[in-house]
Amino acid sequence: MAELEAMGRQEARHLGLASVSERTLKRMAARYAEHGLIGMADGRWTPAPTGHRAITEEVAEAIRAVHAESLHRSKLSMKTRERLVHQYVREKFPGKEVVVPHYTTLMKVWREWFGSDGARQRYVRSAAAVETGWGRVVVSRPGQVVALDTTPLPVKVLDDVFGEPIEVHLTLALDACTHSLVAFRLTPVSDSSVEVAMLLRDVLLPLPMRPRWGPEMEWPYPGVPAALVAELAGHPVAARPFFAPETVTSDHGSVYKNHHLVQVARTLGVDLLPARMMRPTDKAACERAFAGIQSLLLELLLGYPGVDVADRGADPEGDAVWTVREMEHLLATWIVELWQNRRLEQYAPPWDPGGRHSPNTLFAAAAARDGISLEIPRPELYYELLPVHFVAIDRRRGVKVGGLWYGAGEPVLEPHRGLPSARTGRHRGKRAIHRDPRDCREVYFETGGTWHALRWNGLPPGDDVPTFSDARVRDVLREVARAGLRPKADHELLPVLLGLVAASPLTSADVVV
Repeated sequence: MAELEAMGRQEARHLGLASVSERTLKRMAARYAEHGLIGMADGRWTPAPTGHRAITEEVAEAIRAVHAESLHRSKLSMKTRERLVHQYVREKFPGKEVVVPHYTTLMKVWREWFGSDGARQRYVRSAAAVETGWGRVVVSRPGQVVALDTTPLPVKVLDDVFGEPIEVHLTLALDACTHSLVAFRLTPVSDSSVEVAMLLRDVLLPLPMRPRWGPEMEWPYPGVPAALVAELAGHPVAARPFFAPETVTSDHGSVYKNHHLVQVARTLGVDLLPARMMRPTDKAACERAFAGIQSLLLELLLGYPGVDVADRGADPEGDAVWTVREMEHLLATWIVELWQNRRLEQYAPPWDPGGRHSPNTLFAAAAARDGISLEIPRPELYYELLPVHFVAIDRRRGVKVGGLWYGAGEPVLEPHRGLPSARTGRHRGKRAIHRDPRDCREVYFETGGTWHALRWNGLPPGDDVPTFSDARVRDVLREVARAGLRPKADHELLPVLLGLVAASPLTSADVVV
């Protein structure tokens, strides 16, 4: 109190301390001990809203009834809603004098109760129809929520094998806490569940340093030296966070809600939290990241076709000069060097809204507060995340997966040939075989904690046959059935496969990037 009395009257008034007594200070000290800093706030300066005196119970009922009706109609103007409120009052309360307030008051109350009218009508209708049950998610640590999304890359790129311009899809994994781009994938033609599974695996793995990356792009986060991280990973690590995600949110695309990805989430111990239907705001940060990558990088590249057909260049396919591998390296370099160090204007943390923060500084602050978990997954995780097929082992030909036979003469299958497994339930007596649908030359079998590769029976000695996907396998089997052939062994399918490759070169889906 002596310090307050010694302070000038005008200065105390500017600080809001002109009318503070000793009892007020004691009450503030008690509230601070009980509620923390928020207990110091004077409730008289922030009174609770008392509502609008002009909005009676009858008028409030009319406004809510008009809002419920307008959800199922086309978008209406506020003037039309005002007429509907007047009509409801006249029909509902015919013998009562109900005064409907002015148009400006109705518009103000409507916005206070139901928000602005900026959203599309179908989005508003879908949001009102869905009960989320979990409310708003408050993100406080890296990895708590990772948003996934896929969009066509707005740049024409060249195929790595034949140099033809193709369209690729960009899949991003964005950490909702630090806004770090923790993983990405470029997928020719379209994405698939195995690509999303490998994307989640990339989130757990440290990013290796690449050629021509300088020391400024190496692991920079305090508390854990770069040499220690490099020793654990087995290679120098770039400046990109890696961690085990807790929750993954995505839209309702088929690649994000199939059985394979559910099994991947169960293997990784990740919770799947799908966004609400037709509500892109549930993963707005990921949508904004796509727009940032396009405006800051992709628009500067040759082969950019524009956002609209009317804005399209004369020949964007002819302007394409970047291959898929070069584009992947360019995106990785740009993310590590620029995105992770770019200032976040609208995404500043609540504990320092006026500070200058980037994804790297936010991750460093979280690491200083909670520490960093340097748990690097084992290499066998790759096989565990592949799609699994439950089949029986034939004594002579091995296992049949996707229409092809694998493992004839493999010594690792000898103890299991013709014998049922100890598995019960739906796949009783069968063996679990994992396969990468992007490369059908071999499948993988686990026994005794060790994974073994089983080659396709139709492969010749050596590695003279290029990779081919399950889509190419379906073409081969369809061609064999159309020609009326009855092959006795898979090596008779090899000429058909090579004939299809010669007639129509390998598609982009046959090439593993």
